[in-house]
Amino acid sequence: MVDYREVQHGFGIFKNFFDDATKRKKFIDALDMCSAGAAVEAIDLFNKAWSNTVPMETYIASLSEHPERENVHGRLSMWRAFGTSPARVAIVLNIPSDSLASLALGIQFSPVAYLPEKAAHKVVDDISANIHTECAFLRGLGHPVLVQMVFRMLLSGVVCLKHEGFGEECEWRAIYQPKILASTLMKSTTKVIAGVPQVVYEIPMDVTASPELADLDFAKMFDHLIIGPSPYVWPMYQAFVDALTDAGIADAAKRLVPSGIPIRA
Repeated sequence: MVDYREVQHGFGIFKNFFDDATKRKKFIDALDMCSAGAAVEAIDLFNKAWSNTVPMETYIASLSEHPERENVHGRLSMWRAFGTSPARVAIVLNIPSDSLASLALGIQFSPVAYLPEKAAHKVVDDISANIHTECAFLRGLGHPVLVQMVFRMLLSGVVCLKHEGFGEECEWRAIYQPKILASTLMKSTTKVIAGVPQVVYEIPMDVTASPELADLDFAKMFDHLIIGPSPYVWPMYQAFVDALTDAGIADAAKRLVPSGIPIRA
């Protein structure tokens, strides 16, 4: 992540909500109607996870929604914001809207919400109202399932909440938290990124790793690649044709597009 404090931003907003005695009571009372003690248990689980694992054991892959108008040139703000190298590319993928592969990988895939604190608090208030409406259904899920659902809701809310000023990024996040939900398919390695040695987890977008990953196979999802503004477009073009061909893209040469945005690399 560019700034690890992005996770702390969401936590601060949620903390302020639950520090408000009136708002906290409204949320807890709504869930207690479905299963007594479920809200407090879920909140305690979340607080324990935050203290022990969330800030330093949350691994995120960030993607951006890609409108058709950006098919050729990409998004100017993204070229400027990410990557200082003169060799930058944007990989455009068609990610399935519904896939069981995320369960096999232990990954949660979610859009980012760009909300000021007041709007974020209203979302939680709306959830409390919805709990009242759907209490019979929620009661039927059973206490353990309900606790886990609320726990995961709080967790994703914290991790997927960003300052409203970043809204143009239209970000989605693939979130992996091995201390909370681990997968044998996710392998960790230590890499040096921007001069900093750190642990990363690589998502195996390859059906040969497991039949469960068929929907997320790179060759199946790949749409096209945009080469960013650079004085090295043509050497990069050939290098990526070769790399994509090795990755199983049969017509790679036809699916590379050099961005025509005239900015300094």
